[in-house]
Amino acid sequence: MAPPKSAAEFVDFVNDSPTRESDVGVRCFPCFLYLRANRTLHLKAYHAVASSIARLEKAGFKVIKERDNWASTLRPGGKYYVTRNGSSIVAFAIGAKWRPGNPIAMIGAHTDSPCLRIKPVSKKSANGFLQVGVETYGGGIWHSWFDRDLSIAGRVLVKDSEGNFHQKLIKVNKPILRIPTLAIHLDRSPEFNPNKENELFPIAGLVSAELNRTGASSTDDKAKEEGADSEDFQPLKQMTDRHHPYILDIIAEHAGTEAENVVDFELVLYDTQKSCLGGLNDEFIFSARLDNLNMTYCSVMGLIHSVNSTDLDNDSSIRLITCFDHEEIGSTSAHGANSNLLPAIIRRLSVVPSSQFSDNSSDKSYHHVESEGDVATAYEQTCSTSFLVSADMAHSVNPNYAGKYESNHQPEMNKGTVIKVNANQRYATNSPGIVLLQEAAKIANVPLQLFVVRNDSPCGSTIGPMLSAKMGVRTLDLGNPQLSMHSIRETGGSYDVEHSIKLFEAFLSNYSKLEHKILVD
Repeated sequence: MAPPKSAAEFVDFVNDSPTRESDVGVRCFPCFLYLRANRTLHLKAYHAVASSIARLEKAGFKVIKERDNWASTLRPGGKYYVTRNGSSIVAFAIGAKWRPGNPIAMIGAHTDSPCLRIKPVSKKSANGFLQVGVETYGGGIWHSWFDRDLSIAGRVLVKDSEGNFHQKLIKVNKPILRIPTLAIHLDRSPEFNPNKENELFPIAGLVSAELNRTGASSTDDKAKEEGADSEDFQPLKQMTDRHHPYILDIIAEHAGTEAENVVDFELVLYDTQKSCLGGLNDEFIFSARLDNLNMTYCSVMGLIHSVNSTDLDNDSSIRLITCFDHEEIGSTSAHGANSNLLPAIIRRLSVVPSSQFSDNSSDKSYHHVESEGDVATAYEQTCSTSFLVSADMAHSVNPNYAGKYESNHQPEMNKGTVIKVNANQRYATNSPGIVLLQEAAKIANVPLQLFVVRNDSPCGSTIGPMLSAKMGVRTLDLGNPQLSMHSIRETGGSYDVEHSIKLFEAFLSNYSKLEHKILVD
């Protein structure tokens, strides 16, 4: 039997998102003229956020901005999304029967993955090879990056003829970098543990080819001449002194500009091999960045399916998904889960006035009315009745290392989303949360699994515990099972995409009906 259509659609989503979106997120530089045209902001955001926004807008979600007053914009029955820095996104749909202080059903995911980022000064060479200096981001399985066909993607800051600076998004499809392993004849060590500073160096070409290449740009000489001009003082070294000129030429070509107009960039390496379905019966997804684009995609599609299948007319809650940046490095940033992003948005949503149908019922339009009662404690009331599903990928049992898993908790691929439990609160799951998700899974008719790490094994963590502690919101951790987490090439189950989308759809659509049935103060 062929896997669900959603698996192939997820593969397309990943192939459109070669790097974590924060690498090209919109920064708040006053000179960025594109910020004036908010409707086109999604074209400037990075790949995963842009792909999510395209799907949300197709489903009728409208963009709003944090800096604006939402009182005249938000209304019950409406669907909206907001980004911060272009690298984190929050989308929500407000039930038509919403009242201040009512509950919010939330799903939180993260979009970043371990990767290699080009250093601010990357120009290196050794023994006739051009090398590119890179910095590790997150806790990757770095040996898996060796002998792969690598390229670059990210954002480039470009100066125009009027002295304004613009962001350009690039993705170089051609493999231009490679990190070579040492031949086994020269090193027969039983373990491969490369030094991340000295041996994790991509090669980009040969010095001789760079010196002799036909049609090489004169950027080097031009930059040095400009640097000598006192009227064009440069606080930092010229870009051609910091990076190989040919790399800059490629970057400029993909940014649609000249090399001398490239003033800075944030670029990461990615594997050019595309994500695909695999296995004898296409039961697997072979892909980069399953952790955590899989949960990002399922969250977005779960929300979209929710508003398409169950209208908002009789819903008294808000359905919300949020996808954060920087989880892989601790979430402590202005756009990470440990920021004020979600609490600030929840606080603003908690006091959205209730609405009623206008007198002219034929058009079914809404208008704002003054909320009843005191809204001073609406935020606290909303937090106490809301629920957060922290969606981050889980471990599938690895048949070659089955002893590393607790014998009664060995999740399998395509057997359902995994609820993650840890007594030491590395995961925020508790019994009421399990009961709630089990009820949602019954409605969706999808299976669930349970995971507990061995007592003699370390346990990872997620955004769940930090958000639960920050807001006092009931929280549960879950994720789809996968193999090779944090490798450059991971493996997941093609049927589990559909499992999670249906589960999230049922949770968001039915939370207002389930919340009062499972209440533990």
